[in-house]
Amino acid sequence: MTYKGIFILVIFTLSLFSISNADADRIKEELEKSPRHGEWVKITAADEHVVNAFIVFPEVKEPATAIIVIHEIFGLTDWIRLVADKLAADGYVAICPDLLSGMGPEGGGTDSFESGDDARKAIRNLTPKRVNTDLDAVRKYVQELPSTNDKVAVSGFCWGGARTFSYAVHSDKIVGAFVFYGSAPAVEDVPKITAPVYGFYGESDNRINATIDATKKAADDAKVTYEPVIYEGVGHAFLRRGMDENANEAQKAAVKSAWQRWIKLLGKL
Repeated sequence: MTYKGIFILVIFTLSLFSISNADADRIKEELEKSPRHGEWVKITAADEHVVNAFIVFPEVKEPATAIIVIHEIFGLTDWIRLVADKLAADGYVAICPDLLSGMGPEGGGTDSFESGDDARKAIRNLTPKRVNTDLDAVRKYVQELPSTNDKVAVSGFCWGGARTFSYAVHSDKIVGAFVFYGSAPAVEDVPKITAPVYGFYGESDNRINATIDATKKAADDAKVTYEPVIYEGVGHAFLRRGMDENANEAQKAAVKSAWQRWIKLLGKL
């Protein structure tokens, strides 16, 4: 990548982080007012690594389908917790693992880093094995809860979207994967996927979208369900941006359409 390209990527990433900071008070207030039960839990992975996670329960009569919500490159933020709360409002047990657990100062997680830059540097040091081991533990934990029905889906945004796609390659124990503007795995790994994968992409995000056609062909050839949808008038991170109070009409429309699709697909699992 050229110096110009690196500069643009840094500015873009910082702009996303500043958007979340500007809306932080509203998000915190919305979480505090939620009538649903949310709590922090500690989950021990197979290698004894402890993952801190936030879980939200729906107000329903019967055991519910669970969904893992994988955070962006910023780590586990209040916005991700808000997404989980909204999923619970729609009837699902939603759990958000902090995949930076133990990676911060004095063994802390996302909130222990002094800056967003530090968190992003740490997340880039996570290995696929570390991420998949932690997600295996989270999947097992939520699947064994008496309040769930044994069905576990996985979802994620940007960095988390890519991890969602790669986890679909790794695990045959999930019932669906929801990739929000995350990069795809190598085409030779696509045939390993056993669960349906649903993609959510912004129109102005060619860095990610350029791989959709090749991934779709590999999936079709392997008889793997991969259904990508591109939302008009928006770019990368459109769900986060569209949930901001200052979102434009195209962003709001994309969020509404994507969310309705997400919940409809979850209901069919």
